[in-house]
Amino acid sequence: MSTPVDAPLSPEAAAADDTPLQLRRLAGALGAEVSGVQLSGALPQPRIDAIYQALLRHKVLFFRGQHHLDDEGQEAFARRLGTLVPHPTQPVARGSAILELDASRGGGRADSWHTDVTFVPAYPKLSILRGVTIPEYGGDTVWANTATAYANLPEPLQRLADGLWALHSNEYDYAANRNHVTEQALKHYQEVFLSTVYRTEHPLVHVHPETGERNLLLGHFVQRILGLSKSESDRIFGLLQERTIRLENTVRWSWRQGDVAIWDNRATQHYAVNDYGDQPRVVRRVTLDGERAVSVDGRRSVER
Repeated sequence: MSTPVDAPLSPEAAAADDTPLQLRRLAGALGAEVSGVQLSGALPQPRIDAIYQALLRHKVLFFRGQHHLDDEGQEAFARRLGTLVPHPTQPVARGSAILELDASRGGGRADSWHTDVTFVPAYPKLSILRGVTIPEYGGDTVWANTATAYANLPEPLQRLADGLWALHSNEYDYAANRNHVTEQALKHYQEVFLSTVYRTEHPLVHVHPETGERNLLLGHFVQRILGLSKSESDRIFGLLQERTIRLENTVRWSWRQGDVAIWDNRATQHYAVNDYGDQPRVVRRVTLDGERAVSVDGRRSVER
């Protein structure tokens, strides 16, 4: 009798499990679906290594049907990829790094383009998101590749961006680019998300510490580009941000309950589509500790 794909491996088989991942590429710029893997903290090291290398290549990986995972299992798997770091502004359960994003509560709808937590110098290197309660329709998430965004810039724009720095902060215009902002969400932003204000200067272009690729470091936490007037900053930010989120530079995922998405936070932006009305939507995220961004001339991000 054949063994199910997701059946637990014996210790001997687990130690030798170096078979290639089953990957299905989803879009031209980024994104791949992985099948035949049951995520857990007990995965053999060759399988963990293969997942990590695929992540560096595809920027975001998707795993269907991980119904066996609970909060503890999600954290146990995440620890195999790095050091867990709780969200700096959000309350978390004692002893847990899980951040719950519940659309029925304030702060649960991430419907603005961003890279996670760039308002701190060493922002997370990876994010791992698990679908707990998924609406019957809507609620997709879209990711953009910040490396191809930079690579596809005309050379004069690359040279301009290479020398620019920006101030990132969690104190930003929360309602600016959102179509639907509830009073509850705005209150959550003001009372919880802004309970401590963070400010960090990052290069507009950072060199990925593992791939060596140059990535645009933008998103909604950017307050202004340093050394420019507000109007100049807004125009250059808008130009480069628009380049980043062009449809050809994105991948879109339609969630099902039990799905897991893992993305390289150093090489992507993402956006949760807010098109599901008052249907329940709950996802839970863990992030892994990163390092300060490095500019093309070797300078590192600075806290302000």
